[in-house]
This record gives sequence, structure tokens and C-alpha cells, in this order.
Amino acid sequence: MPVLHTKTETIAQGTEEPEYELWEPIDADVAGSFRGISSEDRAYRDRAREFVQQEVRPVIAGYWDRAEYPLDLAKRLGDLDLLRDGIDVPGFPEQSLLAAGLTTMELARGDGSIATIVAVQGALALRSIAACGSEEQRDRWLDSLARGRELGAFALTEPSHGSDSVSLETRAESSEDGFLINGHKKWIGSGSVGQITVVWARGDDGQVQGFLVPQDADGYNATTIEGKASLRAIWQAEIELDNVRVAADAKMPGANSFKDTSRILRATRLGVAWAALGHATAVYETSVHYAKQRVQFGRPLAASQIVQARLAEMLSQLTSLQTLLMQLTRAEEAGELTGPGASLGKYTATRTARAMCANARDLLGGNGILLENRVARHFADIESIHTYEGTETVQALIIGREITGVSAFA
Repeated sequence: MPVLHTKTETIAQGTEEPEYELWEPIDADVAGSFRGISSEDRAYRDRAREFVQQEVRPVIAGYWDRAEYPLDLAKRLGDLDLLRDGIDVPGFPEQSLLAAGLTTMELARGDGSIATIVAVQGALALRSIAACGSEEQRDRWLDSLARGRELGAFALTEPSHGSDSVSLETRAESSEDGFLINGHKKWIGSGSVGQITVVWARGDDGQVQGFLVPQDADGYNATTIEGKASLRAIWQAEIELDNVRVAADAKMPGANSFKDTSRILRATRLGVAWAALGHATAVYETSVHYAKQRVQFGRPLAASQIVQARLAEMLSQLTSLQTLLMQLTRAEEAGELTGPGASLGKYTATRTARAMCANARDLLGGNGILLENRVARHFADIESIHTYEGTETVQALIIGREITGVSAFA
């Protein structure tokens, strides 16, 4: 008679890979940068972290893989008061700029698309209306956007004008009953899935002005951009504005030149730096956990000298970002942060996080390309963070102009 073997007996022992636990937060605040934050600021950070651990973690790889917008999570961000990016909205408690930064950091630690939803909804759309809108516009939109009941978009970038957005060509011609808007926009987050879009266009005087355009308006044609290899869980749109008619009260009275646009962008630039810190934190945590759990050559990777050296380098980079962004945020809260200072924060944070993501991807070996192991999403998403709100080159030229007193812009 044949000898029967059980499954346990026939499969070689040790060939089955364990499940790695890579999401547990690590206290990496070696310099004590966050030690003295207020209880109010800490509450926002902790709420964002709990949201990531409990609600984002189980599902985000699937959303990212399917390139599907998690509208339910966007609404939850509003329920938890995590959408405002420090903007004052009647009926909401005060949220400091530091609390907004810490929130962005924790959300990006979970996923870049989730943090970008806040960057679009709060930092750009909500901030534009709060800073430039009329009283009626603020009454209509601030509460709804802050609660995530409706989604807003910010349409500045055009297919032919990215870094040189000051040269935008979309036009808003005045008419008897309001304005007629024509042009194209590209890379507009939530531009195909929301209710309102802040559209920046040139008025009759040639100056850049801001308009609130309903996404269901006749002539507003938005197509979701497909084939993205980064930020796959937020939809960005290419928009055609074909004789879109809006009433006179659609114009934001405080948005009358590109200086007003720049004021919004400058205020968001430090938020992008905090997002980069979140990505850096995520890949550092993942690397530490993986190094302790992954066994090769009969011992954990963490027992290797070169792995310890690489983790030490990552912790050094992470600590430098923590201290830099805390100092720049304190300057911002004191009203002392300059445009070049904000650019320095964004320039330094995204460059550093990008290097850390590459290091972490390599440290995880083949497992580093699997979505379930966390690093691959951050490795891909940091490429978008590195580019949007002003590329590295643009930031460098802003900083260089401050250093030398000479503009190198064309």
C-alpha cells in the first residue's frame, strides 16, 4: 500500500513566508520636536492617526490598486474635522497651523491620496473661498466643504502651463449677466467628482481672477485622468471649459490678480512639506519593522551592520525634517514665515522623503514592490508630492533669488 503523507509532512519546513506587521506607529521623535505640543494639537494628531490605523489601513491598498476614489473616507475626514487645514470656519473649534500640519503628516503616513484629498479640499478650495470669497460665498460653501458633505476643486494648472501657471490662458469675459469662461485645466484633484471648482482665469483687464464654477454647469466637461502610477486613490481631471456661463456673483471679490493666487499657494506649501514628512515616517516605520521580522542567513536583517547603518541614516533624515518643519510652522504661526522659507521647507522635505522612500524600497528587496507591504505606495506617491505645488526646480529658483537677490526665472 502507498504511504500517505500529511500536508505538514510533505511541505518543507520554513518555506512559507510569515505575515509581516509593518503599520505599528514608532516613536521616532528623538529630538523631542513634538514633546511640547498642546493637548488640542495632539488631539488632532491622535484622531488622524486613529483614523489611519482603523479605517484607512484595511482598505487603502485596494483603492490604490483599483484607482478608485474613496468617497466614503473623504466624508469621514469631514466627520472627524480633519479637512480644514487650519482654516477658521464658523461652528468649528479653532485649529492651529501646527495641528493642521500634524494632521497632514499622519494622513500622509497612511496614504498620499488621503492626504491630497485634504490638500485639495481644505488647503486649496476651502482656503480660497475663506480668503477671497464674499460673505455669501463663505456662508454657502465653508461649512459644507469643511464637513465633507460636498467636494471642492482648485483649477489653476493648465495643459500648457504647469510651473509657469502665471501665464495661464483660460479667459473669463464679462457679459450682461455675468461671465463667460473658456479654456482648459489639467491635474485638477476632485475636478470630476465634486460639486464646485475654484477656477482661475484672466478677466477683461488681463489679470488673473477667481470664480466659483459648479461642476454641473453647462460646458464644464471634466474627464478623469487615467493611467496614473502615483496618487491612484484620488481622481484628478482634465477640464474643458466651453462657454461656461456663471453669474456675476460667481466671482470671488478678493481674487483679482495672480498675487492673490500666490497667497493661497504660499499658504499651502508648508502643508506639502508636512505630507512629505508623513511619507518619510511611514517608510521609516516599515523599514524598522521589516528589518526586525525578516530573517535571512539565519538571522534578522536588523542584525546586519549595513542595515543598522541604513536605518540610522533614515532616522537622521527624519529627525532633521521634524525639527525643520516645527521651526518653520512656529514662524508661520507668528506671521514671520516668508515665501522663500516655505519653499525651503517644501524643497527639503520632498527631496529627503524621496531619498528615504528609495532606501526603504531597496531594503525590503522584492517584497518592497508589493502594495500590502506599504512602501510601494509611498515610493510612487512621493513622486507626485515632489512635483505639485511647485516643482523642485521652481522652489530652488525661489530660494536662489532670495540668496542672491537676482531672479533666474525666464
